[in-house]
Amino acid sequence: MLSRNDLYQMLLQSFGFEPTEGQAIALRHLSAFLLSERSNPTYILRGYAGTGKTTLVRVLVKMLPMLGMRHVLLAPTGRAAKVLSSYTQKDASTIHRRIYQAQAFPDGSFRITRAENKSKNTLFIVDEASMIGEQREFGSKSLLDDLLEYVFSGENCRLLLIGDTAQLPPVESSESPALDCEYLKAEFPVTVATYELTEVKRQALASGILYNATTIRERIKEQRSSYDLPIFTLEGFDDIQRIEPEVFEELLYRVFSENADNEAVIVCKSNKRANLFNQAIRGRILNIEGELATSDRLMVVKNNYHWAEGNSNISFIANGDMAELRKIKRFEEMYGFRFADVELNFVDYPDAPNLEAKILLDTLYSNSASLTEDENHRLFQAIEEDYMDIPNRRERYKEMRKNPWFNALQVKFAYALTCHKTQGGQWNTVFIDSSFNQKDALELEDLRWIYTALTRAQQRVYFVNFKEEFFGK
Repeated sequence: MLSRNDLYQMLLQSFGFEPTEGQAIALRHLSAFLLSERSNPTYILRGYAGTGKTTLVRVLVKMLPMLGMRHVLLAPTGRAAKVLSSYTQKDASTIHRRIYQAQAFPDGSFRITRAENKSKNTLFIVDEASMIGEQREFGSKSLLDDLLEYVFSGENCRLLLIGDTAQLPPVESSESPALDCEYLKAEFPVTVATYELTEVKRQALASGILYNATTIRERIKEQRSSYDLPIFTLEGFDDIQRIEPEVFEELLYRVFSENADNEAVIVCKSNKRANLFNQAIRGRILNIEGELATSDRLMVVKNNYHWAEGNSNISFIANGDMAELRKIKRFEEMYGFRFADVELNFVDYPDAPNLEAKILLDTLYSNSASLTEDENHRLFQAIEEDYMDIPNRRERYKEMRKNPWFNALQVKFAYALTCHKTQGGQWNTVFIDSSFNQKDALELEDLRWIYTALTRAQQRVYFVNFKEEFFGK
């Protein structure tokens, strides 16, 4: 029988180079975790950007077949799943697509329910776990509840949660519960261990992006009520730069109109600010005059199962999914709202065919994250009037659920996004727009926001509209 030390030596050999002290400790922990016979084994691997979390995962995935184990790679968003897949060279999925299914009921309604886990001897690896919160998405349980119940309903399954506690926590949360060892022990019947990688690899610090992310990460660790300026160091780095307004438009033109992959994003504090940038890019950079055009980049901002029904590649369309508009069939106005019939390509799922859907145009320019509660109510009431000839309310709602306008996808342009919407994804070029210009000191939430925005970039960061006091020598 394989011992922990034997497995540790095998992992070391597969590592390919001398691990840092922290990586060696994590490898020992993972050896014990993979061989643990305790109930519902769970391991939380936390770490700074640049500490080698991705290398550990890559080695782990490579080694699992030698242990007779399978793996499942998961992430909270399609973009994050694509990043996970790229560095492991293995298929990855969103948590939603793996653990949920759209189920039809006798009354004609569809509901999202937790799927059955048929896996055996499988390690579930979940990246960007800081995004997994306790908010309820489907039914009475949260995504975190459903994830743990799904994983451990399988035979001899294990859960590895990976993330960075310095990133923004889930919306409406002050911390990331999926990365909190004590919280998981208290709330779930699991055996939990954890470790945090803090030693950033020396070669990584040659990057201005990772150097600044690391210094900000160290300040976040101080857990102070306020933080004095400056916070950025630019000197000696060519991948991170403060730009003046007069060169901003030229740079936008270069990355959005000439870059075939469009691997760039502007990270903003608010939906209102993102809307302004999206309109400017479409109008001034891409020369788009209409409210919508083929090749527009869109993000879905509300879960939707209606348009994926019968699609073997996409069980439902999740909040945060990115799409490229391939065809516009028609525009129309109904129920006091504007709609378009379109064909979409979901860019983070290359094997999925284009999908035809009706989209709601009103959310494109809205300053809210999606339709407001009042707008949703107004749309519901307007559609219900068409079905008032059905006296039974249950039967009436059954028919309404089939209505394509009722089920229209809520979308926003995706050239500029809020930091929460970019979380989990990576882009070659990231423009970070300051919303802190009136502050002489920053709060913990501000530093987390900046850290999260910085670590979305793979190659280059530009600071936009930051005042001089943010930058040291």
